[in-house]
Amino acid sequence: MSAATTRTRTPRAPRTPAPDRLCAEAVDLAREAAEEAAAPGVVGEHSGVVAEGDRVVTHYFESKEPGYLGWRWAVTVTRASRAKNVTLDETVLLPGPDALLAPEWVPWSERLRPGDLGPGDLLPTEQDDPRLEPGYTGEDAPPPNSAVSEEMRDHLDAEDAEITDRAPTRGAIAAVADELGMGRARVLSRYGLRIAADRWDEAFGPRTPMAQAAPASCRSCAFLVPLAGSLRQSFGLCANELSPADGRVVSLEYGCGGHSEAAVMPTPPRPAPPVLDSTAVDEFPLRPAADSGSVGAPDTTTEDLGHS
Repeated sequence: MSAATTRTRTPRAPRTPAPDRLCAEAVDLAREAAEEAAAPGVVGEHSGVVAEGDRVVTHYFESKEPGYLGWRWAVTVTRASRAKNVTLDETVLLPGPDALLAPEWVPWSERLRPGDLGPGDLLPTEQDDPRLEPGYTGEDAPPPNSAVSEEMRDHLDAEDAEITDRAPTRGAIAAVADELGMGRARVLSRYGLRIAADRWDEAFGPRTPMAQAAPASCRSCAFLVPLAGSLRQSFGLCANELSPADGRVVSLEYGCGGHSEAAVMPTPPRPAPPVLDSTAVDEFPLRPAADSGSVGAPDTTTEDLGHS
């Protein structure tokens, strides 16, 4: 094998054909077609020629149409092989490189964000929503372990249970399910639980700045209210009114400065009760003592008041 056959060759770029001369010179034909398709006075200057293929050329004209900033009229012309007559192929208004375009349309179900649902709004869910799964089968045929199934009929006595031949309807099953606390037609599927857990873990999880600076995790906090079901293993509800996550579902690895055991304040000492002696009597004299020196000794002699 020669070196020429083993040499690595780089793939060639596709060749751009040169504009056909006759088609490129048909500017007047292209302008007439653009002015016929557009409103009067909105077709501007000729802005370029692009070869679309062999003997196929597109002429571009500036558009002065209000509201179409940066758009341009594109008129494609062509001619047959060995023919000199140029014919019109297509006329269309196209956006240019700097055209003002409307944002890409997004379905309403994908435009919704948390908090968009207001009072009175209805948010329908699709019948095959992957986040949900049936809460019960709803089939007319009872399950094998039901008291009305054919399998259980042979194991029950007529005097112990009254069994009818009619299978329960969907409405009857729904009524029984509602009585047993299973009245929800659909419940969260594994997919629905997983995406909810990912959303909660992102908002109140161990990777948040609050959790990184917390003295301890919510796992050991007394304000954590555990959830039921499989979510109990990883999430709970915060019940600390001073916490930024109050009333929110938090990861057990989340934490904040409001941890119940992070900084326990000592109980302030209670003052001693006052000492009261209720058995002794305190004397309060009405007159000062005789030896106090503040007043003279009282005169104990009897004055003659001049009475007979």
